[in-house]
Amino acid sequence: MSCPHCVSAVTKALEQLEGIQNIQVDLPTGEVRFYNAGEVPTDKIEEAIAEAGYEVIRAQPMVGKEIKSEELR
Repeated sequence: MSCPHCVSAVTKALEQLEGIQNIQVDLPTGEVRFYNAGEVPTDKIEEAIAEAGYEVIRAQPMVGKEIKSEELR
């Protein structure tokens, strides 16, 4: 991702998935963080991002205390 349009495109793609919340796109790092309240299958999330024209590189999901710690920063 290289511009604000990229951020918008990825955000809009994820907003279309019911259960995806708190979407945060970090342009400098190219990372996207979100809360999957609806437990949307990973393949559906990856498909939405790919259809928006972006490559998906999986990261380890944050769970439990990691989420709370990350939210405090």
